[in-house]
Amino acid sequence: MRDAATNAPPKPAQRIALFRVFLWLGLTSFGGPIAHISHFRREFVERRRWFTEEEYAGWVGLCQFLPGPASSQLGFCLGMVRGGVPGAIAAFLGFTLPSALFMGVLGGTMQFWTPESGRPLVHGLKLVAVAVVAHGVVTLGRRLCPDPVRGLLAVVVTGLALGLDRPWIQPLLIAGAAGVGAWACRGATAMTVEVGKLPYGRRGGIGCLIAFGFLVAVLPLLAMGRPGLLSVAAGFSRAGALVFGGGHVVLPLLEDAVVRPGWVSQDDFLAGYGAAQAVPGPMFTLAAFLGARLSGSAGGWVGASIGVLSIFLPGLLLVAGVLPFWHGLTRSTSTARMMAGVNAGVVGLLAAALYDPVWTGAVRSWTDGVIAVAGFAALMTGRVPVLLVVLGCVVAGASFVSP
Repeated sequence: MRDAATNAPPKPAQRIALFRVFLWLGLTSFGGPIAHISHFRREFVERRRWFTEEEYAGWVGLCQFLPGPASSQLGFCLGMVRGGVPGAIAAFLGFTLPSALFMGVLGGTMQFWTPESGRPLVHGLKLVAVAVVAHGVVTLGRRLCPDPVRGLLAVVVTGLALGLDRPWIQPLLIAGAAGVGAWACRGATAMTVEVGKLPYGRRGGIGCLIAFGFLVAVLPLLAMGRPGLLSVAAGFSRAGALVFGGGHVVLPLLEDAVVRPGWVSQDDFLAGYGAAQAVPGPMFTLAAFLGARLSGSAGGWVGASIGVLSIFLPGLLLVAGVLPFWHGLTRSTSTARMMAGVNAGVVGLLAAALYDPVWTGAVRSWTDGVIAVAGFAALMTGRVPVLLVVLGCVVAGASFVSP
């Protein structure tokens, strides 16, 4: 983003700062894509004040409207606004590298470990997710549901998400929340989200959208009947391009892409899924684990790299393509009302995720509940560093895990 006072372009130091901040977020952001929105808000709106509440809500709404890995798209978008294309790349690399490297190493060395050997650590990390997601529900709820209409909409979305537990329900709920918002969120006013001086214009955006279309429509045709890395790339690209919200919703698509063809065993797939829930950063880095576990010469670090690049690239191209047009869209009152509905829907989805799978998958005894609540209380004070909360929950959770 250009400095308003000096009109100077982004400096290398700004991009280095972006990488460092997103690297920290990649190491500490537990709880899945919707919880990541809360982490980002605390870092960039509350702490560093790089964006206003209105600007940030606009970026959140954009990424919730689009298919792909929502939190990674949001980080990429914030990096683009703050530091141009290099800033967007720095944000993506910083946020993605920690979990991608961990999952890649895990997949490459899986033959040397057993699921039981890491169970205490995994259990402690799941309790961290409970505390973080609960914190996200409260903080985002206060900001994004300021009136009874949006509060009620969030509650309804929560109930529907829990009652209709299907892979396709999230995009329908987001679309429904947008429709309800356009009709009922009369308190929402039009906002102008400045995107700064982008290094490309609408033609560049159209080019990104064309590239997105190529990955989704053309690449699978080119890979048809040609087993190998091209088919692997097409499978991961399809999974990354056709899911709203990211996170757990991508799992059925990934399973269809790698288990059904026989590239990865069902046991390996489930082991990777369990590990992905316990690490910070985007869950899409499960692709690094699956790529490393691919049978034949396509596996290892080559498979892990192709898996990560292929699953993330469509969503990043899509958000880059829409970004030049977003300023005009946000000036519409109708869009603002739809965005208000979408943001309330995000809170509802986060509340649903807090119960299932986060709480149900982590809390198995009253001691687990105490640890998770203590972590949540520490986060709510705003005085305890996130890393200290993570370490405390991990140590306590690992100490009380059942044999």
